[in-house]
Amino acid sequence: MSAIESPCNKVCAVDPVSALCVGCGRTLAEIEGWLRFTSDERARIMAELPGRLKSLHYSRTAAADTP
Repeated sequence: MSAIESPCNKVCAVDPVSALCVGCGRTLAEIEGWLRFTSDERARIMAELPGRLKSLHYSRTAAADTP
């Protein structure tokens, strides 16, 4: 059995506003279902993660800068 690629980087915390993991950018449903997804589904999600993380970190930075 070959290893299934995962974006997990062991920084597991869910942002309360976006409901995304701040480490990998996945939703809780995606994390829970990862092993059951097809390789095409995982590839689609993996392709979306950089954009999710960028917007998540931008939102968190903007919120921190608000007085």
